[in-house]
Amino acid sequence: MKGDVSDDQGVKDPLAQWLNEQSEARTKPRVRRRGNLRFAFYGRMSTVEHQDRATSRNWQLDCATDLVSGHGAIVTEYFDVGCSRRRSWRHRPQSTALLARLGDPLRGFDAIVVGEYERAFSGNQLLNLMPLLEQHDVQLWLPETDGPVDCRKPTHQALIMLLGVQSKREVQRSRHRVITAMRTQAREQGRYLGGRPPYGYQLVDAGPHPNAAHARWGRRLQRLEPDPATAAHVRRMFAQRLAGHSLASIARALNDDAVACPSTVDPGRNHHRTNDRWTLRTVSAILANPRYTGRQVWNRQRTDIDTADGTRDAHGTVRWNNTKDWVISKQQAHTALVTEQEFIATQAIRSRRSAHDGTTRSYLLTGLLRCGSCGRRMDAHWVNQRPGYRCRHGHTSTQHPANQRRKILYLREDHVIARLAGHPSIARDTHSPHTLAAFLRVNKIHVVCDQTHCTPITARFVQVDPAQS
Repeated sequence: MKGDVSDDQGVKDPLAQWLNEQSEARTKPRVRRRGNLRFAFYGRMSTVEHQDRATSRNWQLDCATDLVSGHGAIVTEYFDVGCSRRRSWRHRPQSTALLARLGDPLRGFDAIVVGEYERAFSGNQLLNLMPLLEQHDVQLWLPETDGPVDCRKPTHQALIMLLGVQSKREVQRSRHRVITAMRTQAREQGRYLGGRPPYGYQLVDAGPHPNAAHARWGRRLQRLEPDPATAAHVRRMFAQRLAGHSLASIARALNDDAVACPSTVDPGRNHHRTNDRWTLRTVSAILANPRYTGRQVWNRQRTDIDTADGTRDAHGTVRWNNTKDWVISKQQAHTALVTEQEFIATQAIRSRRSAHDGTTRSYLLTGLLRCGSCGRRMDAHWVNQRPGYRCRHGHTSTQHPANQRRKILYLREDHVIARLAGHPSIARDTHSPHTLAAFLRVNKIHVVCDQTHCTPITARFVQVDPAQS
């Protein structure tokens, strides 16, 4: 019989009795007196542009209040605004503040209540959060469980997993529908779908929104039109490139003529850029943008926000999509600044240049060498008819030489390879230059160089001198 801790002679076993009592105490849910619980309400809304904070907060709070009625009262609130449910609780401002209060003995609440599961959690977020709540003896109340969540109950475990999958599926379905619609609008209609207008263009009104409901609310379409102040500079860049000018010479000419760069022309949409001069990368990006042909182009970039543990980070990483995934309008959607033939010819100029004898120059250690003086990555550079590398310490061809400049570092590739031979951190079987380069890349090793020494070092320990950035 349960609870019987006697041996065959009927003698009580104190230790066995104590272990049995402890086991029953751990498996039995802790129950507080009815009506005395203090609740912290948590709510969330995704977008500020399409949702009203007061409305969203009130209906979630009403659901939470009905749930805890008769069990206690809501004494504090945490409400996140502008946060996707895909973000983990540790990447939302208000939920982060709520979690920080858990370890405080004077936190002032005994349980957390939410008005709707999908407003608080997605995927396996709740399963990851429950051990922390149990550690601090804080209950979580959900309308879907009609009270506190108890992960020891198989029905609650199954329900939480189902709700997590359903919440994630809802996001995926909405995302799929929106992306499919945007792809069709860009390809078939050439519609402008948002984002910063390219340098050389400005946004103008394109009439009422085709959706009748949106039109009644006053929403209107927009389209691109040449900007009188900057369109000529874009045409000039393409013309100079087709005439054989280098990217550096084009950028230098723009700087010499005091032409305003994109971040200066439109600082409101370029708040993340502080440079007020033309750079090689800026000129290269403009010359590579097919929207200057008058076609609408969508899906050139994507934002990856998945983290290694399956949760969502607060900030995403912008990456370029393969050109086969770009969506291009079938017809011209706005006034072209260059012809399609001129654009394609410009891209051919950007192809890898060959040597005078027609062969292609190759560099084994590209991206692996760092300057020992300033920490910058060294550029591939042909030195005395051999592959080599250089560091100009931040100076570029878009600028005129300063009066006092640090001496440029030049190194030949064969000299670097010779210095690395026999180094203790380099494997002994790296006899050939190709094997050595492959070893460095696989093990993520960078080589810090100066005029006399080359030192291999793990890539994550390489630092750039802030004063030289």
